[in-house]
Amino acid sequence: MKVLGIFGSPRRGGNSDLLLEEALEGARSAGADVVIVSCRDLEMCGCLECGGCDTTGRCVVEDDMQPVYPLLLQADVVILSSPMFFYGITSQAKALIDRCQALWNKRMLEKAPEQRKSYNGGRGYLIAVGASKGASLFEGAKLVAKYFFDALDMSFEGGMYVKGVEGKGDIANRTDAMKQAFELGRNAVLTQRHSVDARTAAEEK
Repeated sequence: MKVLGIFGSPRRGGNSDLLLEEALEGARSAGADVVIVSCRDLEMCGCLECGGCDTTGRCVVEDDMQPVYPLLLQADVVILSSPMFFYGITSQAKALIDRCQALWNKRMLEKAPEQRKSYNGGRGYLIAVGASKGASLFEGAKLVAKYFFDALDMSFEGGMYVKGVEGKGDIANRTDAMKQAFELGRNAVLTQRHSVDARTAAEEK
């Protein structure tokens, strides 16, 4: 079982980082192999809308995004974390997501319309943290995550959303949130493993 953690914050060691690290520990506790991608460390541009992936499902832009594609395709579970910037995910995370236009095209090319109604790539989760307490703080991020995971042929399984956290590292004092993150990672692996086992058993009948 492979779990990919995507750190979307430009600030190392911030609150969304700490929550994702805890979620990945939960995934490891359930026996998963964990790989991480830090958006802040990637030298890459956003999607150029050049059309280079339209007929192949492969991005033609050669930069640090290229090694990320196989990690996305190999993962059984993807957990994306991001602080909220102006009621949305960070520009660093959004650039990575926009570059998955190639994977969206790949899915359109490889799956018939009826097949696209189900997901075969696994499960996706979002961890989001914001200082504001606005009622709609996470709505934009949830929509972006939903269609990001759709491009990966993954179902969006929700995640955890924490308001009212501003100071760097303050989330570490929220033992309830840290425990929730650990359980999110652990349960994500167990749920996906159960799904794969059930599908394999059905195919063998």
